[in-house]
Amino acid sequence: MASLPARAAPRLHELKLVAAPAQAKLVGEKFPSTDVWAFNGAVPGPTIRARVGDKLRITVENKLAEETAVHWHGIRVPNAMDGVPYLTQKPIAPGASFVYEFALPDAGSYWYHPHHRSFEQVPRGLHGALIVEEAEPPKVDRDEVWVLADWRLDDQAKLTADFGNFRDMSHDGRLGNTVTINGSEAEEWRLRAGERVRLRLINAASARIFALEFKDHKPVVIALDGQAVEPREPAGGRVVLSPAERADIILDAVGKPGQRSSVIDAFDPRAAYRLVDLVYDGAPLRQAAFGPPPRLAANALPEPDLAQAERFAVRFSGGMMGGPFEAVLDGTTLDPRALAGRGKFWAINGIVAGDHSAHAHGAPLLTLKRGTSAVLQIANDTAWHHPVHLHGHFFRVIAEGGAALKTQDWRDTVLMGPKESMDIALVAGESGLWMFHCHILDHQQGGMMAHIRVV
Repeated sequence: MASLPARAAPRLHELKLVAAPAQAKLVGEKFPSTDVWAFNGAVPGPTIRARVGDKLRITVENKLAEETAVHWHGIRVPNAMDGVPYLTQKPIAPGASFVYEFALPDAGSYWYHPHHRSFEQVPRGLHGALIVEEAEPPKVDRDEVWVLADWRLDDQAKLTADFGNFRDMSHDGRLGNTVTINGSEAEEWRLRAGERVRLRLINAASARIFALEFKDHKPVVIALDGQAVEPREPAGGRVVLSPAERADIILDAVGKPGQRSSVIDAFDPRAAYRLVDLVYDGAPLRQAAFGPPPRLAANALPEPDLAQAERFAVRFSGGMMGGPFEAVLDGTTLDPRALAGRGKFWAINGIVAGDHSAHAHGAPLLTLKRGTSAVLQIANDTAWHHPVHLHGHFFRVIAEGGAALKTQDWRDTVLMGPKESMDIALVAGESGLWMFHCHILDHQQGGMMAHIRVV
């Protein structure tokens, strides 16, 4: 019997991330560099790559003039490593450092970003990819990452300073006017005919929802939020990614040398635009026909027991055009005008989150016993989209609009449309307080934030 190849032993990866002001060439040589905030002087920050089972020890040094903290989005970390100021750690003061140390239990595409004043720190440039490779990765010719971000720039490529303004907070969040791939406005992305690419798409924008159409190509989704799915073409041919969502796709280069094909973002058909052109360059890599797309091995996630699950109603409310709205902030029931006067517009179950320090001492949205199953029946009473993110857990999306789904994917972030509802099922993980919030970061800052206690 042939022996199997030995798996690499787990490794400890030690690295340092420095959050500091920097400059970036976001829009090419015709414009000045943009003043940004960056990890290690680059936007996005360094791509961290490790293998499932490895451990990371990351020292984050804060050279900003304000506090910060780093959240490892999608990684099932110990609660103390989750990076939420006041809820799981003290914020990192200017000039100070904090050491995050955790194992990587799940393969997949993840990312990191601040969770302190994230409505400003993320769109200023503080974000990066965290890739956890499988023990036995699928065979592809290239494994590439696109970190998608958008920026609100003036005519001199300077970031506008209107973070957290009334309109962004109360409507659809801070939408930029410039979209970048890996930190620059891209004209071309080069392919060779006959190659197979694993393309990891990460939406690091604070509010923009992407719906990517790969003209003349048929991308196949093999993972969502890092979790393996049965390979399938995206619905309607568009890869939809709301803020914080990720998708791994297989892109087979079926074109010919010299061909150009556009990638279009058409989430809003009235404002569709060309993101980048796929350009075929050089001699074909091979002539052979493509085989079926690879199937990723599933991560070992605890399966919810729907028969025994406790069910909880969760209601999102608020925002402009949302109808009559009263909610409780700091123990006082306020109407929309009074809430707006305090910079708050959104609520979960009638409670508006204050700042992080006050929020950490408030009552949890719900309390779960570790290892038990729960179903959150979430209703969106607002006129706006909300990407729903739960820290420290993956959940299955089991129903939409009260109807059970045939395909119940694992997610850590899921997009809920206006006036829609969905049911998500999970198993309560490690003990502690876990953030639950909308990942349109202005909505989070504007009150759409809660936490779940696991005991």
